[in-house]
Amino acid sequence: MTTSPLSTILEFPILSRIRRNHGLEHATIHILSKQKPGRSLAGHSDAGGFWLWGDVRTEDVENAAQEALTRMRNGEHQLAVHPNCGTNFATAGLAAGVAGAIAMFGAGPRIRHKLERLPLAGLLATIALIFAQPLGFAIQQNVTTSGHPGNLEVVSVSASQRGRLIGHRVTTRG
Repeated sequence: MTTSPLSTILEFPILSRIRRNHGLEHATIHILSKQKPGRSLAGHSDAGGFWLWGDVRTEDVENAAQEALTRMRNGEHQLAVHPNCGTNFATAGLAAGVAGAIAMFGAGPRIRHKLERLPLAGLLATIALIFAQPLGFAIQQNVTTSGHPGNLEVVSVSASQRGRLIGHRVTTRG
């Protein structure tokens, strides 16, 4: 069986760690969102773990991260994909931007010409957003996250407060 160049690149150790941490971040947010409905949560992953921002207790973050790891190891790989991931937003923004640019191609230098193209730009951007939604999930599932944590483990969880913003650093290894 041959592997694609993309899958080879995604298995580079640092990229693999980021993708697995990103998947763990999403899984942790899924679990916390179910336990604490209505709470606004956000995260950011890197090779050393992830930040989770939101009004939750450190103990709850640690328990949710451990549960997320266990559940993904037991086959719940879909927990790594989240509808509010930046990958989805970036995919949608890029698709809508390209659609708008295509609509303006050849419109001429006058503002009136561009305004005449505005309905077309709106239509093409809407179509692009419709196609971007499943595309964003596919990119997330196959490129930016991994639902297979492998030997990833949570080393520590520590709280940090910046003004009103409460953050938790989840440090991982593996």
